[in-house]
Amino acid sequence: MTQKEIIHETILPSRTVRYALNRLKEEEILIELFYFLDSRQRLYEIKRSANEVLAA
Repeated sequence: MTQKEIIHETILPSRTVRYALNRLKEEEILIELFYFLDSRQRLYEIKRSANEVLAA
């Protein structure tokens, strides 16, 4: 999801979402990806453990 999509889905203020995304990236829970449709935005994805990937 993009930051805008997260804000829209959660109905949280943009500042709160930015702070949460930064904290989750610091804790290596999220992965930030390049968004090819709009290079000004980034995609955020939950980092999956090796066990979760193998189980899927």
